Amino acid sequence: MLNSVSSAENATDHARRGAELVERARGLIPMIAAATGQVERERVIPADVLKAMHDARLFRTLIPASIDGEEVEPATFFQVVEAVAMADASVAWCLCQNSGVSMAAAYLDPKVARELFGAADAAVATGAPSTQAKAVVTEGGYRVTGHWHFASGSRHSQWIGGHSTICEPDGSPRLGPNGKPLEQRTMFFPKARAKITDTWQVIGLRGTGSDDYAVTDLFVPEAYSFTRESDADRREAGPLYKFSIFNLFGIGFCAVALGIARTVLTDFIAVARGKKAHSSGKLLAENNFVQTEVGRAEAKLGAARAYVLDGYAQLYEQALRGEKVSAAQRYASRGMTCFAIQQAREVVDFAYHAAGAGAIFDNNPFERRFRDLHTVTQQSQAHTENFEALGQSLMGIQPARKL
Repeated sequence: MLNSVSSAENATDHARRGAELVERARGLIPMIAAATGQVERERVIPADVLKAMHDARLFRTLIPASIDGEEVEPATFFQVVEAVAMADASVAWCLCQNSGVSMAAAYLDPKVARELFGAADAAVATGAPSTQAKAVVTEGGYRVTGHWHFASGSRHSQWIGGHSTICEPDGSPRLGPNGKPLEQRTMFFPKARAKITDTWQVIGLRGTGSDDYAVTDLFVPEAYSFTRESDADRREAGPLYKFSIFNLFGIGFCAVALGIARTVLTDFIAVARGKKAHSSGKLLAENNFVQTEVGRAEAKLGAARAYVLDGYAQLYEQALRGEKVSAAQRYASRGMTCFAIQQAREVVDFAYHAAGAGAIFDNNPFERRFRDLHTVTQQSQAHTENFEALGQSLMGIQPARKL
């Protein structure tokens, strides 16, 4: 009886802390929204905004409680990122990226995890996987050489990681028992040890500062590396860590998309109530087509959001029972999040075009959010191949797309 009371109290406290985190994120919306122009121009999160986010512990959502993290359930992480995205997509994208990387704290040696993620202002970035990056096995660790792209959030991070192919001293890939190359390991090193190249001249999500970076023959101790999609290195037993890092990136990225779309639809409704069409002289809000499409857009956002949150809630309940997320469920979760991103795109496209010529100017938030949303859709989590893989999985065919 005592154990069951204690479990109930822990669950209640966990839910309370999660709700407080979401409220703190929502409380920062005015501050972040006021900084959007600066974020866009300077391509970085302003220091005062970054400090406020750290003070609110938003970057600690997925860090284990054992090193002073919040260790929230996926739904809480989703709502935190969504709230920030309602204010600024670039800031939310960085939050999602840094948080996803912080899942590494559940895999690394506790001492190393505290070094990287223990500080109140800790932020660690990684780029996209690179087939050219190599980590050559040497005594005590690896000699790492590589060039990586898309290091979102790296401009305010203290450490950075590079996904690398493990190689023998002769440079050939190290093979596992199955005769195939081992999974890439993520190598962590101080950002100051990398050469950062400002490549982030892009159409949208300009404030993420997703630069290139490279290292040459850099020694990385074994303890500062891990395999992010394998249970081999995972040391935390909590239900959050039954999810893969890709699972959490997926729900975070779709939260960015849905947050953008929610603000765009809200802003369009305000425009429609006050703007008259040149052809009829009537308010846009009085147009039957606009009314229908606004209703359809609301349904799309509500359905997509519910689909994702319900799906991940079921997975979390399973994780609470100690069960791992299966491969089939991971394909299903990619389908959910991909669907949500694409529904968000349809809503933003409708609102942008229906808002008229005023939406095309640089100082109009419709224009920026349109660019940001379409940049989100270029990420692999939004590609239609996710639906193909889900369909293959449902029909008993091994998907070609790697999880």
